[in-house]
Amino acid sequence: MNDQIQKQLGATLWSIADQLRGAMNADDFRDYMLSFLFLRYLSDNYETAAAKELGKDYPKLDEKDRRTPLAVWYDKNEKDTPIFEKQMRRKVHYIIKPEFLWSSITELARTQSEELLKTLQSGFKHIENDSFESTFQGLFSEINLNSEKLGKDYSSRNKKLCAIVSKIAEGLSQFSTQSDILGDAYEYLIGQFAAGSGKKAGEFYTPQQISTILSRIVTLDCQNPSTGKKKKLKNVLDFACGSGSLLLNVRKQLGHNSIGQIYGQEKNITTYNLARMNMLLHGLKDSEFQIYHGDSLLNDWDILNEMNPAKKLVCDAVVANPPFSYRWEPNEAMADDFRFKSYGLAPKSAADFAFLLHGFHFLSDEGTMAVILPHGVLFRGGAESRIRTKLLKDGNIDTVIGLPANLFFSTGIPVCILVLKKCKKFDDVLFINASEHFEKGKRQNFLLDEHIEKIIETYQFRNEEERYSKCVSMEEIEKNEYNLNISRYVSTAEQEEIIDIKQVHQDLIKIEETIVKAKDTHNKFLEELGLSKLP
Repeated sequence: MNDQIQKQLGATLWSIADQLRGAMNADDFRDYMLSFLFLRYLSDNYETAAAKELGKDYPKLDEKDRRTPLAVWYDKNEKDTPIFEKQMRRKVHYIIKPEFLWSSITELARTQSEELLKTLQSGFKHIENDSFESTFQGLFSEINLNSEKLGKDYSSRNKKLCAIVSKIAEGLSQFSTQSDILGDAYEYLIGQFAAGSGKKAGEFYTPQQISTILSRIVTLDCQNPSTGKKKKLKNVLDFACGSGSLLLNVRKQLGHNSIGQIYGQEKNITTYNLARMNMLLHGLKDSEFQIYHGDSLLNDWDILNEMNPAKKLVCDAVVANPPFSYRWEPNEAMADDFRFKSYGLAPKSAADFAFLLHGFHFLSDEGTMAVILPHGVLFRGGAESRIRTKLLKDGNIDTVIGLPANLFFSTGIPVCILVLKKCKKFDDVLFINASEHFEKGKRQNFLLDEHIEKIIETYQFRNEEERYSKCVSMEEIEKNEYNLNISRYVSTAEQEEIIDIKQVHQDLIKIEETIVKAKDTHNKFLEELGLSKLP
């Protein structure tokens, strides 16, 4: 039922976005739309918790009173406010002043108040700096409420915001305020905006079907996946986390409270803010995740630079969809970087292995890493060949999964999933060639549930199937000079029928004999009719 509600809510909100954005491009409007959805979630969650906390003291207002109950309580209980807010910080980890609650904002929009724009600006600053124990600096930095895209002057911008807020409030009013439903609607909208952004969407969006494959793989038991899911993961890391959907998908696979801590890093500021909102919108407390704005290749996050083995971050699951074949500029000092020292540096032309080695360094001995990469990492020579060879000789590459082409908004090329482990049970490599198992769409191809299940089952039980999957020994891989090109081991080409030349010759002789007999019979008929025979 939740899936159906989420799709309806997503479609409703997308329809509103389509109607209201006017001349504004989809990327700009996305930030307004998602921020208001986020504010609605925070507000509803806070008001529900406040009503529970205050019990019989929570004001009950008649329908004519358009104030929020909390605003009334604050007015009457000014002295008790600090104690109440302290309790709320302990229970829901944040507070929102009554004037900045979604219900207060929507009332300003309904009455076309000239104060709406100023109130929103103050409200966003309040949430960034004062609402949470840890500040969420710059959370709304991408939303320019003074932008001329909203209107040429304050009044026209205010009027536009009144229309946007009113329409969103109207659209949301018929739906539940549960975090899962609003969170999934948020994800749906990110996907819809990504579809409209084309190649730019690669910066922040991993299609849900692929996200599900990675998440299901890393939550299975590392040593023996056939035994099923782990009960708990120590930590989870996505070093190119985009809007955070992959991290949230891992959490969804195991259920709430089954992950020690979620860590994400993102270089793009807009996407970084989307990820932080996405975490909170899915019901995570600010103490349950850390999202850092920075460059994974430079490793500029202090928490990942801890050299003390007792304090070093280790993760039972590492997932990522880093930028494909990203050009980077490694300096000489990086050759001694603890992440790359044993392997050598990835070439300037493609940082794929640099990203992989970064994540792999933080993988625990009992953990699984699943990363999306272009097929080039499987066969390119030079520095990449040396890195690939060492990973194979050390027994770290467990599975190679080839996916169909055109699954991403950002690229039409087919990609692969590499599954890596520091201590793996099997001494071969499983190859899964899923390149021909997909449903064709208008603009993108997509995977059906049955395609996803087939990939997961094949990985989980190391099933072998002609033209689909094969467990390949290290001896065979060594003979192929550590080239992991999937078609070398699992070809999807239909085998040509073997032609038996002798049989073909016999068949031709029989055909010739049949022709001669038919011709003789025909000539007899012609002779009886007094006609000339055929030559």
